[in-house]
Amino acid sequence: MFETELTRTLKIRYPIFQAPMAGGPTTPDLVAAVSNAGGLGSLGTGYLAPEQLRSAIQKVRQLTDRPFGVNLFVPEQTIESEKTIGQMTDYLNKYRVELGIAQNPSILKVSESFEEQVQVLLEEKIPVFSFTFGIPPQDVLQAMKQCGTFVIGTATTVEEAKQLEAAGVDAIVAQGSEAGGHRGTFLKNGSDSLIGTMALVPQIADHVSIPVIASGGIMDGRGLVASLTLGAAAVQMGTAFLACPESGAHATYKQKILSANEDDTEITRAYSGKAARGIRTKFMNDMHRYPGTIPPYPIQNAMTRDIRQAAAKVNNPEYMSLWAGQGLRLANDHSAAAIVKQTMNQANILVKRIANLGMIDN
Repeated sequence: MFETELTRTLKIRYPIFQAPMAGGPTTPDLVAAVSNAGGLGSLGTGYLAPEQLRSAIQKVRQLTDRPFGVNLFVPEQTIESEKTIGQMTDYLNKYRVELGIAQNPSILKVSESFEEQVQVLLEEKIPVFSFTFGIPPQDVLQAMKQCGTFVIGTATTVEEAKQLEAAGVDAIVAQGSEAGGHRGTFLKNGSDSLIGTMALVPQIADHVSIPVIASGGIMDGRGLVASLTLGAAAVQMGTAFLACPESGAHATYKQKILSANEDDTEITRAYSGKAARGIRTKFMNDMHRYPGTIPPYPIQNAMTRDIRQAAAKVNNPEYMSLWAGQGLRLANDHSAAAIVKQTMNQANILVKRIANLGMIDN
């Protein structure tokens, strides 16, 4: 009943993709569990060094023989003045004092080498490659296709979707403003391109000829049926899987997911320098009052890393980045397989109910 062009192409049973959440949540266990349950698990590997990336892919392969995806961040050229960086370092030192860690840390590297990460994916011949924050160089996309890898881009506007299709991707994630984590916007300011999933999906579906994957606020079978009705060929769910046992999210983070409400998230640049939706924290509130310029991603991300890691060690959520979408109240701590099964059961019941409504009308 829920077979789509995308499920047939990817040889998966259900049109459910687990969002590739970088920074720890998407463990090989989570990815494999979703794929084994009939969906498409996906590793968020933007922050992994090449050998960590290879190891994670090989671990997924030990746990499943089903298709899975790997997601990378398209690099951006960023420069920032020493003055801006110095001011931010000074400002962040007060949090370091509070957390009992060294002030003025030296930052050796702000991001991993995209070229080296891509090389690992090509050598491993992964089934699905997805990316966000832009469009990779044409030679990267062509090399992936030559390996038989299915390529998925991320769009937050119709124009971005059209550019992705023109670049030759096989499918597009339509990321609505409800989505947790970083905005995939690359043509405008991430804080400007905030179109809700329900408005975005049909508009992108009308303007591209490749499959669209709905993302943002989708937590269960209701969201799945609604998305397919709007023209999507699958859904991507992230927050729905964050609190499950296979997720690598910190225990304190999981507790916040399960206790927060739909109005507890906001979009911030405080942690990484790029617009991202997360549960409101003391750090986000404080950074609203920061008088200077927040350095761009990935500079700010590297500058706050020691603070986030120290906060995680002492179970202090107020300085951790708690990325989450607006569907928070619908989250639970069931296993990944149970979440896939519940979503499909609910979707099946809904479709039958809708079919019965049509019969009554006639």
